[in-house]
Amino acid sequence: MPLRAVPRPVAPAGLRRNGPGLGLAAAGVAAAWALHRVLPAVPLLTLAVLLGLAAGQLPGLRAVVTGPAKAGLALAARRLMRAGIVLLGLRLGLRDVLGLGWATVLMVLAVVAATFFGTCWLGRRLGLPGDQPLLIATGYSICGASAIGAVGQATGSEEEDIATSCALVTLCGTLAIAVLPLLQSPLGLDAAEFGRWVGAGVHDVGQVVATAQTAGPVALREAVLVKLIRVAMLAPLVAGVTVAVARRPARAAGTARPPLLPLFVLGFLAMVALNSTGAVPAAALAWAGHAQELLLAAALFALGSAVRLGALARTGGQVALLGLASWVLVAGAAYGGVLLTG
Repeated sequence: MPLRAVPRPVAPAGLRRNGPGLGLAAAGVAAAWALHRVLPAVPLLTLAVLLGLAAGQLPGLRAVVTGPAKAGLALAARRLMRAGIVLLGLRLGLRDVLGLGWATVLMVLAVVAATFFGTCWLGRRLGLPGDQPLLIATGYSICGASAIGAVGQATGSEEEDIATSCALVTLCGTLAIAVLPLLQSPLGLDAAEFGRWVGAGVHDVGQVVATAQTAGPVALREAVLVKLIRVAMLAPLVAGVTVAVARRPARAAGTARPPLLPLFVLGFLAMVALNSTGAVPAAALAWAGHAQELLLAAALFALGSAVRLGALARTGGQVALLGLASWVLVAGAAYGGVLLTG
């Protein structure tokens, strides 16, 4: 009696389609984590973007990024970004924010508004294409690449615009880690003032921590609390931008309007409310923090891999000028706010 061939198990279609890209994103996160252990002053998320950027340019890896890994990387950039933003809400507690006082809260709101609207205006004057002015303004005014990803997901921005904006804000935030500590003494800032300046003027949470810790624990505490106020602005900003996009007259036929408050932003707000109750154990918050960082690192690696330096070079001068101007704007506005609030 002839033996029948045993059929090989067939992987689900979703796994075959997305597995290579998700695996590459996981490898990128592992490499970023290893580098972060060697270079602890450079935040994990910054390294993830830079490694993704390198993967998208190297001839051997570029064929993988644009071929079998493309679908999975796109999934990571979209879904893992949203999951990481939801968990980011567990870093924020209303009592911590209110404990800073209304003067500091109003100062941060003014810095965010000045940076956002000023960068949008300048970006349009420079003639940058697509949603780049909006995305860059969001990243500099709120919380770096995480905010860019949130707004980009909510508005359906082009992946290339999101990736380019993330690369720009990440590079500027990395420079801040080296430059701002050198300015503390010349600007006459004590530790607490320096911490508030860093929290109001540096983009990503990891970059804020890396910059502020150079001035000691007081500066670090003030920086993180002020930074969390900016993070709290993510939800109303996404809602406002989504409403503005929904009102655009030129929309493709049959294109669904985005919800006024995307589901992942509702999840972010739910996590803020949950953390504000004080019912979440410290160990659970720690695990959630690690998970949030890894999810965002995978998403940012995927976004970095989508950057094409050739395309970036075509608008490189304008993009670099907008990034430098926005960096000066947010740092200057934050410094003025710190001096006014004492």
